[in-house]
Amino acid sequence: MSNRPQLTTEGGAPVADNQHSQTAGATGPVLLQDHYLLEKLARFNRERIPERVVHAVGSGAYGYFEVTNPNVSRFTRMKLFNAKGKRTEVFVRFSTVAGSKGAPDTARDPRGFAVRFYTEDGNWDLVGNNTPTFFLRDGIKFPDFIHSQKYDPFTNCQEPDNQWDFFSHSPEATHQFTWLFGDRGIPATLRHMDGFGSHTFQWVNAQGERFWVKFHFKTDQGIKTLTSDEAAAIGGRDPQHHQRDLYAAIARGEYPSWTLKVQVMPEADAATYRFNPFDLTKVWPHKDYPLIEVGKMVLDRAPDNFFAEVEQAALDPANFVPGIGPSPDRMLQARLFAYADAARYRLGINHTQLPVNSPKGVKGGARNYGRDGAMRFDGNGGRSKNYEPNSFNGPAQSNEPSGLGVSVSGSTGTYVPVRHAEDNDFVQAGNLYRLMTEPERERLVANIAGSLSQVSREDIITRSIAHFRNADEEYGARVAAAVHKLRHSR
Repeated sequence: MSNRPQLTTEGGAPVADNQHSQTAGATGPVLLQDHYLLEKLARFNRERIPERVVHAVGSGAYGYFEVTNPNVSRFTRMKLFNAKGKRTEVFVRFSTVAGSKGAPDTARDPRGFAVRFYTEDGNWDLVGNNTPTFFLRDGIKFPDFIHSQKYDPFTNCQEPDNQWDFFSHSPEATHQFTWLFGDRGIPATLRHMDGFGSHTFQWVNAQGERFWVKFHFKTDQGIKTLTSDEAAAIGGRDPQHHQRDLYAAIARGEYPSWTLKVQVMPEADAATYRFNPFDLTKVWPHKDYPLIEVGKMVLDRAPDNFFAEVEQAALDPANFVPGIGPSPDRMLQARLFAYADAARYRLGINHTQLPVNSPKGVKGGARNYGRDGAMRFDGNGGRSKNYEPNSFNGPAQSNEPSGLGVSVSGSTGTYVPVRHAEDNDFVQAGNLYRLMTEPERERLVANIAGSLSQVSREDIITRSIAHFRNADEEYGARVAAAVHKLRHSR
């Protein structure tokens, strides 16, 4: 008799035959009464959940964060930072932005760099990218931007016309496009790239003082990148190259790590800083706000099941814990709604109970009055009351908000952001170009021209080149010459 576990139906009944359907005689048609066949096929038809609208191609791993500099506690009362050597479990998901499931993970695209800290006060999700900036500063433009990057409704292909047309009307994207088409646009592996919280967040310390903060994860493996040709060749052979590399490194015991550093701005500086410090298209110069080391993040465990732990992971930038909160960054404000809403659509209202999403750092788990909904797979609160306040010792509010409220004034309406003295969409893009070595500039120009030269309309090309000229006259002139040469050689 076999010692193997017995195959069962979803209801737990033994399966007598997993090789043959029930039929009307040896040569007759299949019977509708074959419950196991119907159950198996019906389940198979439903095994694919809606893919993420963005960041569909992803990889993930578990690890820990260890504090090396507890002195940042003077800026924040976040408990995970309050003692040297303190460890907090983390889950990290890396992803490309535009590609659909199955697209090569070596594409030229920003990489999502989303970190979940399972803290004792609940999940803190720092959902950023491998770039310190983004294409937009206002979330109302995000759906249009993604539509321009995704498949065209007629051709069902990504179209240079759409991508560059949107850019040509969006000068604030010039800085990010310079990052994207530069060498760091395609990391060699997920281990060899930096990560950023990208947005500005608020920290609040034990004394109730507020600071503005930006997060930087600096790779301890060093920066390594791929050229467009290398990425195309590798992605053609192995669309899951980055995924495979991450798991292989962990299996070898070469645990990838990043040093977390922060930039901290006193609250009072923000109003008079030379550009808007909440503008996601800009970086804070390190000479103004130097990097301060906080600790080290190490990834040492691959998930046992990709679907359960990576595909069903739902990180949410609105997951804050005491000591950190949002800023007036308009792009961040939009994401505070959009991410959780996407998860409710994609995974269902009870997705926060899935193991990868549950607050495993909290003793006793989440405690609230949410009940019912599709796929409620725990005790659904049992006999406990599902309203508050109540007289039955149910969970009560802490009266300790994670951050501080932001003072507001004026009438409601749609407003252009208040301009600071040096608000400009092109200065930082030009600075980045001038920081590059000559070989880096040559590759940047070639990468932009290779894509821009495919655009069908001259007015789109002209507007796009004007943005690069505004960043740096030489930059724009070289792009113009390269585009002209490619268009006339075809």
